[in-house]
Amino acid sequence: MRVTPLRFENFPDENLVSYFDGGLIGPGKVLELGCGPGRNAIYLAQKGCSVDAVDLSKEALEWGKERAGDKNVQVNFIQGNIFDLDIAKGKYDFVYDSGCFHHIAPHRRINYLEMVKKALRPKGLYSITCFVEGGILGGSDISDWEVYRQRSLKGGLGFTEEKLRMIFKEFEVVEIRKMRKMEQSDETFGVQGLWTALFRK
Repeated sequence: MRVTPLRFENFPDENLVSYFDGGLIGPGKVLELGCGPGRNAIYLAQKGCSVDAVDLSKEALEWGKERAGDKNVQVNFIQGNIFDLDIAKGKYDFVYDSGCFHHIAPHRRINYLEMVKKALRPKGLYSITCFVEGGILGGSDISDWEVYRQRSLKGGLGFTEEKLRMIFKEFEVVEIRKMRKMEQSDETFGVQGLWTALFRK
């Protein structure tokens, strides 16, 4: 798909840029879950944030460190499983997840939500990008029960707006919309087939 070359450009998600441009988010302490090679973490650091960025892939993080150095910004890249993080309660103003949540098995969602709530200060913000159910990027529409029967996430679970509202019902919804498709010349990442959502603790 055309997504692949864009994903490895050093461009931030268009929704993330819109949050800053719209004044919804400003400089603060940020935790990024599943940061990959750091395209969003680097943008956040450029916007004056103190960023902890976590990913399992050593290779991706090495790439991220190199890119951050090229941009002359500081990002604290952490290699590890997001569920193994030792997070101080209320440490972060903003938690960002671009493409990690839809790879998490349903039974881990409770742990995931508890982690996000613990990480955020009161009124802190949390944002996600994830697959649209049955969207052009995949977004499996199988039920939670089918995940376990088939022992597979089918490449990543898809969600509807209703499902997202239900899963994150303990948060206040600031915005839920589909990601806008962007051109490479825009220097932001945006493709069809993804939800973007912003919540407040």
